[in-house]
Amino acid sequence: MAYDLKSVFYLDTAATIAASTTGGGSSQLDLSAYIDPIARGRTKGTGLAIYKAHFVTSQSANSEPIDDAEAGTFRAALIAGAGLGDQATGALAVAADQFRATNNLMVSAYDFYGPKSMVANASTTPDMYNDIMKPSIEVPYVIVRDNVCLVYDVGDNMTTEHIVSVRLECAQVTLDQATLNQLLRTQTV
Repeated sequence: MAYDLKSVFYLDTAATIAASTTGGGSSQLDLSAYIDPIARGRTKGTGLAIYKAHFVTSQSANSEPIDDAEAGTFRAALIAGAGLGDQATGALAVAADQFRATNNLMVSAYDFYGPKSMVANASTTPDMYNDIMKPSIEVPYVIVRDNVCLVYDVGDNMTTEHIVSVRLECAQVTLDQATLNQLLRTQTV
């Protein structure tokens, strides 16, 4: 499972966060072409190792920098095997435990604070982004489910439309039966 430039490739997805709308939304990324959680004979199962997740938040479809008048906040995460599909802002009631460290399906997550939000004005964070959890080159998150969803939940309504996107540094990895079984147990919805 070592990080190898020859085997690392990128996958990405994005979701649009509507202005002045509460609630959650999602964007689903199909991973079925990269994963085979069934070991057959001498053939081992295959998972997708996520080494890094790079989040970008931009204002409007033009990918502009965040306006200094933005007062909105949200939390976003990649959830393995969530199977939520593509949901518009407000169409998804995000479960209370979805963004907790106890959620074995959470691959990576971060908080966003607009420059005019109460938290940003109080200077409690060094910038607009606050990583909650992330995989690493040394300890990647290995997905053995056929999808991963970019899920977000708006805390304070966004002033304007925003695009949250994520690029995954990943590689297909072969898994021995014991590791595969353990991952399948922990990645059960």
